[in-house]
Amino acid sequence: MSSYDLYLISPYLAVAGTGLLVVLLDLVFRRKGLLAGVALAGLALGLLLTAVQARDSLGLGGGSGLPNLAIGPGLLAASLAVDRFALFFNVLVLAAAGIVILASVDYLERMRGNHGEFLALLLFSATGMMLLSAAAELITIYIALELTTLPLAALAALLMDRNSSEAGLKYLIVGAISSALMLYGMALLFGFAGTTSVEGIAAALLAPAQQPVPFGSYAVLAAVALLLAGFGFKIAAVPFQMWVPDVYQGAPAPVAAFLSVASKAAGFAVLLRVFYTGFGDFDWHWGALAAGLAAASMTVGNLVAMSQTNIRRLLGYSTIAHAGYILIGVAAVAGTSASQASPGSLTTAGPSSVLFYLAAYVAANLTAFVAVIAISSRIASDRISDYAGLVQRSPFLAAALALALAALIGIPPTSLFIAKLYVFSAAVHSGLAWLALVGVINSVVSAYYYIKVIRVMFLEPPAAQERIHISPTVWAALALVVAATLWMGIAPAAMLGVAEGAVRALSGVAR
Repeated sequence: MSSYDLYLISPYLAVAGTGLLVVLLDLVFRRKGLLAGVALAGLALGLLLTAVQARDSLGLGGGSGLPNLAIGPGLLAASLAVDRFALFFNVLVLAAAGIVILASVDYLERMRGNHGEFLALLLFSATGMMLLSAAAELITIYIALELTTLPLAALAALLMDRNSSEAGLKYLIVGAISSALMLYGMALLFGFAGTTSVEGIAAALLAPAQQPVPFGSYAVLAAVALLLAGFGFKIAAVPFQMWVPDVYQGAPAPVAAFLSVASKAAGFAVLLRVFYTGFGDFDWHWGALAAGLAAASMTVGNLVAMSQTNIRRLLGYSTIAHAGYILIGVAAVAGTSASQASPGSLTTAGPSSVLFYLAAYVAANLTAFVAVIAISSRIASDRISDYAGLVQRSPFLAAALALALAALIGIPPTSLFIAKLYVFSAAVHSGLAWLALVGVINSVVSAYYYIKVIRVMFLEPPAAQERIHISPTVWAALALVVAATLWMGIAPAAMLGVAEGAVRALSGVAR
C-alpha cells in the first residue's frame, strides 16, 4: 500500500483510530467525561482530512482537480471512489456523530459506566457509514455494511435493560437477514457479470438481453430485488421497516438519533451509487419500483404515526415516512416516463434533491432528537402526555422541538420546506406528478401528529413545575442544529450547489 493509498483512506483511519484510542484511554482515565473530548477531536480530524481531499478534488491550492481521487494504479482504485459524492456524505456522517456526542453528555450517566464503549462503537459505526458511501465494489460494500450494522446492534443494547436488549437483538436479527439477502443478490450479480465492480456490472449489462424480462436477465432481476431488500432495511423503507419503532423506543436515545439520520444517509448513499452507476441504463425499471416503495413508505409511516403515544415511536414512524419522501428523488430519473428523455440519460435533478433532502433532514431530525434527549433525561419519560406544559418548564427546548416538528411537516422557512419542494419538483419533471401529489397529501396528513405534540407542549397544563436544566454542551448541540435547520430554509443556495456538484461525480449522471 502506497502513501497515496493511505492519504485516500486517511479520514476513515482517523475516525477508526480514534475509536481504538478511546477504548485504550477508557482503561486509564478515571474522568470518563474526557473521552467525549477525545472522540470529538477524532471527528474534527476526520473533517479536516475530508476538507483537504475536497480541496484537491476541486483543484484548489495546487490540487489534482480529479473528480475521483482514487483513479489510477493504486491498490484502492477498484474498491473506493473518493469523489465529491463520498466526501459530501463524509461531512454529513461526521457532523451527525459530533452532534450526537455533544447531546449525549447528560444521557451518558444512564449508561452504567459504558462511556468508552458507547463512544468507540459510535466511531466504528461512523467509519463504516463513510466507507459505505465511497464503496464502488460489492465486497467493499458488504464489509462496510457489516462495519456499520454490528456496532449499531451493540449500541442499541447498551442500556442492558429489557427494552434495550430487545432492541439490540431485533436490530441484529433483522440486520443479519437483510445482509444475507444482499449477499445472495451480490453473488447473483457476480455470476452474471463476472466482476464485483459496480462499473463492471454496468458494462456487462450492456450486452444483448438474455431473457425478455426487466434488466434482460432473471438472475439480474432477482439480484436487484435482493439488493433493494438489503438497502430497504438501512433506509427504513416499507416493507422493510418492521424493526424501526421497537428499536427507536428501546435503544438509548442518542443511538436512536444516530440511527435516524446517519444510517439513513449512508443507506441512500450506497443505493444511489449502485443504482445510478451500476443500473443507470435501466432506470425506467428500477425508477418505477422506487416510486412504488416511496408511496408505500410515506403512507404507512404517516398513518401509523397518528396513533402513537410515545415520542420516540412517533419519530420512528416519521423516519419511515421521510424515507418515502427521499425515495421520490431516487425515482425521479429521466426515462421513468415514456415522454421523458431516453433510458439511461439520468439527470442531476433527482439525486441532487436526495442529497439536499438528506442534509435538511439531518438538521431537522437531530433538532428533534437532541431536544427529546435533553427532555427525557430529566423527566425520565418518553410519553407525549408527559411533555404537557413544557413551554413553562423550558421555553427554549419547547421552541426548538416545535421548530423541528414544523420542519418535518415542511413548513417555511425551515430546511425541509425547500427539500420537499425540490423533491416534488424533480418528480413532476420526471413524469411522476402522481407521486408528487401523494407526497403533498402525506405531508398534510403528517401535520396531525406533529402538531399534536406542539399542542401538548404549549396548550396543556404542566405535569410538574420544576424547571428543566441541561448542560452547556447540549445547548451547543441544539443551537447548531437549529441554526442549520433555519439556514438551509432561508438561504438554501449554497447547499443546493454542493449537492449538485456532489451528484455530478456519479458515473452515469448527465454532466
